[in-house]
Amino acid sequence: MSVIEHHTMDIDLIFKALSNPLRRQVLQWLKHPKQYVLTEEGQDFSRGICAGHIERLGNVSQSTMSNHLSVLQQAGLVSVQKHGQWCYFSRNDELIQQYIQHIQQTL
Repeated sequence: MSVIEHHTMDIDLIFKALSNPLRRQVLQWLKHPKQYVLTEEGQDFSRGICAGHIERLGNVSQSTMSNHLSVLQQAGLVSVQKHGQWCYFSRNDELIQQYIQHIQQTL
């Protein structure tokens, strides 16, 4: 089951989400997963990165990373797809581009 989320851009939520260095790092991991996640041969990232991989990369507790991922998701910067017991996170590049354009036009 695939869920595509469309968000209205909330600038304040995005600023809050991006104010934390670990959350910015998560977005970097999601942008270039092959550089950061050790995978089995032939594995692709079409669904995104599994929450467990993100937790290991962040070297923080599951609850801490879950909170960070929730903030990113509420801001619309990431989306999540559930496959069985696994949650896969991916970037919302469309919203990120809208945000970048907003910053360029307003600041």
